Amino acid sequence: MIHALRIRNLAIVEEIEIEFAPGFNVLTGETGAGKSIIVGALGVLVGGRASSDLVRTGTDRAVVEATVDLPANGASVIRREIAERGRGRIFVDRASAAAADLKELGRRFVDIHGQHAHQALLDPRSHAGFLDAFGRLDELATDVRESFRTWRTACEERGEAERSAQEKQDRAELTRFQHEEIDRAAPEPGEDERLSAERNRLANAERLRQVCHEAYATLYDRDDAVVALLGRVWQNVAELARLDPARFESYAAARDAVDPVLDDLAAHLRSYGSAVEIAPDRLADVETRLAELERIKRKYGPDLDDVFARRAALAAELAATGDADSRRAVLDERVRIARGAYRAAARSLSAARVRHARTLGTRLVAELAELAMPHGRVEVRVETDLPESRWTELGTDAVELFLCANPGEALRPLANVASGGELARVMLALKTLASTDAPGKTLLFDEVDAGIGGAAAGRVGARLRDLGATFQVLCVTHAPQIAAAAGAHHRVSKTVRSGRTRTVVERLDRDERIREIARLMTGSASGAATASARELLDTHSAGGLESAR
Repeated sequence: MIHALRIRNLAIVEEIEIEFAPGFNVLTGETGAGKSIIVGALGVLVGGRASSDLVRTGTDRAVVEATVDLPANGASVIRREIAERGRGRIFVDRASAAAADLKELGRRFVDIHGQHAHQALLDPRSHAGFLDAFGRLDELATDVRESFRTWRTACEERGEAERSAQEKQDRAELTRFQHEEIDRAAPEPGEDERLSAERNRLANAERLRQVCHEAYATLYDRDDAVVALLGRVWQNVAELARLDPARFESYAAARDAVDPVLDDLAAHLRSYGSAVEIAPDRLADVETRLAELERIKRKYGPDLDDVFARRAALAAELAATGDADSRRAVLDERVRIARGAYRAAARSLSAARVRHARTLGTRLVAELAELAMPHGRVEVRVETDLPESRWTELGTDAVELFLCANPGEALRPLANVASGGELARVMLALKTLASTDAPGKTLLFDEVDAGIGGAAAGRVGARLRDLGATFQVLCVTHAPQIAAAAGAHHRVSKTVRSGRTRTVVERLDRDERIREIARLMTGSASGAATASARELLDTHSAGGLESAR
């Protein structure tokens, strides 16, 4: 619902503020007074095109602002600035917004019906909603919408799995190659350290033999061998121990520990030296094996422990590849089940739509006859069992309204044959029979009275007044019968001040309404016209009271 609309420096409007009432509001005024500017301002506010040509001459920017009630949000202030040069700006509750955001918000709080405006009826996709509302198929439609979303979610999950399948396959091949490469190398824990020590021995075999021989000879074989000289030392120490036991007895006792060590060392030198093997072929094999281990460590290391950890991770990854195949099978089954549930829900909705389509067409024909389209023919066509590529959250069928407004013409899609006034009346009829809007939403009808008058205009006014019990209705009209049916009447006029044209909007009291309705009836406020206007207003007021009771 729109509480207040403020316009500044837009076309011939210098500055106006309109406070709209709940229920049915009308705007009347002479041609050129600025009614279309107000409609256009609302269009701009819900995301319509905002040309710099709209900026009032002599100013740098135009501003359109409204205080509205948004479902689930409460009161909000929407503001759009149109710059004479450069880009305009959009604000929602002082926060900057994009034009796309404005369009989305606009769909939530206002529907504009009439020439040069956003017309939901021109989009056949909206027609299913009217049929569902008429047939009270909300529960079936909700089941279809939810099952469609479940199916699409499952399809998207499966699609993601399929899109990554090649990448996973490539990854699996690389993983398998790396795992097999480590397996072919077959490293063992500590193998590199053991082979490094063996390489060092093989590379220095001659020197090891020589050093062992020299050390053994120094200990035993030479005339001045260490063991022989040490024997004389131990004799001297033993004598010193007899002479001064306190100072040398502990050293003499150490002989029992030192001699076995030297004997063991000599034996080890002799056996090790004789066992040292000079094996160039084995050295080459060790070098080759160490080179292989170094290559593996460079790729998967830096040390063998890291290589073993990497091998375990690769094995786990290969095992998970089988899990991915299982997941794809699960996703395929989920898609199959969700698709079946959607198809079942969509078939139920389709059958119900087909049942109600003929009735809605018949009721629309009767309603349009009341709205001065006596020769109108309407057919609500339901095309069922659409191919899967055309399935949507609305179901597996397409609903479209076909209209013939004049005798002898063929039924054609509504968007192709209806004029602005006819389209507004069709929308009015649909809103009366099958509204899809949330209570409190603003419905703006422009040119709904085009080509009608008399009793038909009165019936249009009554329909609009009835809609006002559920919605806020704004109607731009030249018909006194429609104006008299409103709960709030705003007159749009223009004046010239200081050489500039200005648009003015006034909320009329009862006496002012009578004069304005008289002007709409005869172009003047003569006594007879005023009396007729008063009678018309009283009639609608009485009808309103009767409806209220």
